[in-house]
Amino acid sequence: MDTPMYTEAVPAPDAPPGDGMRRAGDPEAATATSRRDRVYALLREEVLSGRIAPRVRLGEVRLAELFGVSRTPVREALARLHSDGLVERRENGFYATVPNLAELRDLYELRVTLELRGISRAMEDASVRHDPGVLRAELERWEKLRADVPEPDPSFVLLDEEFHAAVSRASGNRALTDSLVSVNRRIRRVRMYDFLTADRITSTVTEHIGITEHLLAGELDSAYRAMHEHVGASMEVVLERARRALTQMALHSDAL
Repeated sequence: MDTPMYTEAVPAPDAPPGDGMRRAGDPEAATATSRRDRVYALLREEVLSGRIAPRVRLGEVRLAELFGVSRTPVREALARLHSDGLVERRENGFYATVPNLAELRDLYELRVTLELRGISRAMEDASVRHDPGVLRAELERWEKLRADVPEPDPSFVLLDEEFHAAVSRASGNRALTDSLVSVNRRIRRVRMYDFLTADRITSTVTEHIGITEHLLAGELDSAYRAMHEHVGASMEVVLERARRALTQMALHSDAL
């Protein structure tokens, strides 16, 4: 059983820094940036893995001691995690957000409906055409990602959201796209679970390319089926990993 972060060994302060943006000629700023990114990445991993029990307050002082840093990078990491939806603010501080699986399934069902409607409206009306310029730009972007596949990272969800928004936008219904963007933002904090392994990154890239190629070729039936399978598979992966994180949270809650 994994142990809660408050009792396990924490990476040493001199652990390899994250890929923070470095400013040339300003080593002190670069060090501060890498330290901030490292704390954010480590704390995000603890939250996503479920190794932080829901009733454990994420206190700045305690975290700063554990990570061997000042309170500033911890405060900034907590703010970013709050923006991601991975932690929530209560009266006395920050706590890990607990996934709501019932709400997640409902929102995913809405997401699937919106994704497929962008294609089905073109199937129903011959005058509706997906914008080839938007689709070609997406195809080029994802072919580059296939040639140089990114490492697994929860932030990959942002690239995924951009793809689905672009495909929806290409269908020509702005209101549909706005609704999809809104839903994806609401489920982003849990959809991050979809991008924690190399195989999911690779399959996502491949499936995006396939969907785009079908649309460019006017193969709407195939595009519809591919999109349905793609989004459905993502939902099952996310739900399973969210359940696993909830189980870890419960175990750690009992252990404290």
